[in-house]
Amino acid sequence: MRSAIRGLRLDVTQVRAKFKYDDHRPAEHRTTTDRRLAERATALDAPTAAQQLRRPERTGTWMP
Repeated sequence: MRSAIRGLRLDVTQVRAKFKYDDHRPAEHRTTTDRRLAERATALDAPTAAQQLRRPERTGTWMP
């Protein structure tokens, strides 16, 4: 069975991602999360928090 084991090494050259963060949560929860991201402020935390705070009308309480 050892002859069936193969290894693979990949070099990541590009990453594409979609931004979606807690849209189904209550507004209070999202506000708390945004505040904590802004306080932590590592890597993309601050821009993510700013984006979420910029668009509160696009999130809603349509899910329980």
